[in-house]
Amino acid sequence: MAVPPNALKKWEKVRDCALKMPGAAEEHPWGETVAKVNKKVFVFLGVHDGSHPLGVTVKLTDETAHAHALTCPGARPAGYGLGKAGWVAVPLEPKGAPAAGLLCDWVEESYRAIAPKRLAAELDARRAGGRTGAESGAAP
Repeated sequence: MAVPPNALKKWEKVRDCALKMPGAAEEHPWGETVAKVNKKVFVFLGVHDGSHPLGVTVKLTDETAHAHALTCPGARPAGYGLGKAGWVAVPLEPKGAPAAGLLCDWVEESYRAIAPKRLAAELDARRAGGRTGAESGAAP
């Protein structure tokens, strides 16, 4: 199955945002791409080879963001019991899927929920230092 170019571009932007977070690292457990901080996953990016629809899974602790994410076409609580802990799987391909900027905001929220406080503070310091948008890992 071919990956829609607009969904792939969105996936690449979200991946870039995730990897610009302080201490973030990309790994490939179970054959899919994840971003980790302090050895803990903060975003599941799935596979981008066309074998499965593109999507991201993030932990949203803010009730408003969580509810908003679940209104996106095809979005659902994440499987394997993660949905009970606030994880939401959001597809990137359907019409009406969230824009990359909003997805990057959700990636940042997920990062802040998982990252040690010192790394979250480092992200805040980057912002205060005048680095914004893609430079700091936030939405463009």
